[in-house]
Amino acid sequence: MAAIEHTALQFSTSPSSSLSAKVHPLVIFNICDCYVRRPDQSERVIGTLLGSVLPDGTVDIRNSYAVPHMSAEQVALDIEYHHNMLISHQKVNPKEVIVGWYSTGLGVTGGSALFHEFYSREAPNPVHLTVDTGFVNGVGAIKAYVSVNLSLGDRQLAAQFQEIPLDLRMVEAERVGYDILKTPMVDKLPTDLEGMEASMERLLALIDDVYKYVDNVVEGRVEQDNTIGRFLFDTIASLPKLSPSAFDKLINDSLQDNLLLLYLSSITRTQLTLAEKLNTAAQVL
Repeated sequence: MAAIEHTALQFSTSPSSSLSAKVHPLVIFNICDCYVRRPDQSERVIGTLLGSVLPDGTVDIRNSYAVPHMSAEQVALDIEYHHNMLISHQKVNPKEVIVGWYSTGLGVTGGSALFHEFYSREAPNPVHLTVDTGFVNGVGAIKAYVSVNLSLGDRQLAAQFQEIPLDLRMVEAERVGYDILKTPMVDKLPTDLEGMEASMERLLALIDDVYKYVDNVVEGRVEQDNTIGRFLFDTIASLPKLSPSAFDKLINDSLQDNLLLLYLSSITRTQLTLAEKLNTAAQVL
């Protein structure tokens, strides 16, 4: 009996399929700002992502800029504008290179493959970042994709977008701004004390989760994870040993310093306003 040959439909096992990305909050703020300032006839914003590839293979996205495009009757990108913006950015920070591109909207759209093909010529294994500025699911979803080749035997048929892990790390001040940004309706910006209160509530919730996890591991309800255990140990070891009274004094001193800065800034603003009014009155007389 003759052997039957089977042709397998397979994905290419390229290194890009195992990539991960890390995006800085400045990029998200910049994308949202470009979306707000977009022309009236535009439904979404497309732009270039700048950054670097870390030694562990993680794509570090640190900057971005919007690029004019058309995607209604035909898909077109202003390549000259893109290259001019790239040259301007690299004059400021020559270490930042093209690592991918972004688009606003929920997930990948029809013309994304053509834009991704262009950026594949600009950078190896580019990352496609999507930012949901329309709050389709109530929150602004942020996802990252790479292109994976779909082949039939030795013949390449098409390319498929595959989601990769995305890490959005930020300090507490940036997180407060991001939480406000992803909220569809905002009555007013929180004050410093309200922001501190929200941060402390989040910290207490995280500490409560850690207590519950440790209790469940000790009582055998949850299987222990050595990675989490080492992370908790390093976190606790990094904290200074302070008595409750010394900790309260540290918090109170810091709070008083912040209040003093607010008071001084208020006095400075009042002095500048008075000086401006006196100067205006003197010019009139």
